[in-house]
Amino acid sequence: MTDTTPPKLGLPQQSEFKVPTLESSTNMDNPNGSPALQKARDSGFAGVSLLPRPIGENVKNQSAKTSSEFRNLADSRTSPNKSAASGQPLTHYHSFFYNLLSWENPRATSISFLTTVLFIFAARYLPALRWTFKVLYITLGSTAALELGGKMIFSQGLATSFRPRKYYTIPREALEASLEDVEQLINFFVIEFQRILFAEKPSHTIAAFATSLVSYWLIKFTPFWGLSLITVSLLYLGPLVYMSNKEFIDHNLENATNVVNAQATQVKDLAGHHTSRAMETTKAYAGDYATKAQGYIGSARGSTSPGGAKLGAMSGAKSGPGDAPVYQSSDFPHAPKQEPVDGVMSHQEQYEKSPFGGQAEAAAS
Repeated sequence: MTDTTPPKLGLPQQSEFKVPTLESSTNMDNPNGSPALQKARDSGFAGVSLLPRPIGENVKNQSAKTSSEFRNLADSRTSPNKSAASGQPLTHYHSFFYNLLSWENPRATSISFLTTVLFIFAARYLPALRWTFKVLYITLGSTAALELGGKMIFSQGLATSFRPRKYYTIPREALEASLEDVEQLINFFVIEFQRILFAEKPSHTIAAFATSLVSYWLIKFTPFWGLSLITVSLLYLGPLVYMSNKEFIDHNLENATNVVNAQATQVKDLAGHHTSRAMETTKAYAGDYATKAQGYIGSARGSTSPGGAKLGAMSGAKSGPGDAPVYQSSDFPHAPKQEPVDGVMSHQEQYEKSPFGGQAEAAAS
């Protein structure tokens, strides 16, 4: 048997069949390669290029913007150029709160608003004071136990080993700066209260009056934390609503002001008209009473004069309903002109027994 070599088939020694890959399929459509693949190749992270925008970069940008707004809010604590009506300079907290509540830095204002709301709810529902005492007694108890245990076991206290060489103290500069800041904050509320009380801006006084009146009725059935929540919401959201609808609100306020001014003018004119009429009526009544008083005085003087009775009898004038009465001498009894007679008690009997009848002069004794 002879070894025979198997016949060679007509297959090529090197196959021309190629398995398609991501790069080859992409290059078929785009000879220069896919832009996403090229970007991944340049950066070295093919998976990151599949996201439309990196989340980390977005978070970093928002954090930078928030920090910038907080710095702007802190830098706004400068004394304003305006002064009060009394000429006193305002505090730097006037600029700070104006910047905060006017939403010039929306991120900082939103965070402060949410922080205040959370603090109100925490004070309402969380026993913060109880937790404070709990942390305090646990800390002090652990420190005392470690100190006593260390002295018993190691003959050296463990708490004293962690004691610093020098206790921490508040620097004088920081303390003075804090006290000055507290002074400015207190003066801010004191000045604003006086500005509202003495109506430096009547609109602010009216708003404060309305707020006090509503709070007086709400406090009867609303808890303190609820009233605080409503007040904070109005302080933060009120300016935001006003700035969002400034043109509409200003237009309606202007119309309301015009209506109020027109009504005030009308009431003023009506009051002036009634006042003038009342003064005219008063003057007329005063003139009439003065005339009547002069007539009464003249009649009384005429009746008391020596010839007044005869003049009245001769003239035969009769007193009218509103005139002074005119009296004659016959209307009065005669005065006695003699000595009283013994045994006669009444005046009439004295007159009848008189030898002169009460008309002649008494005889000289």
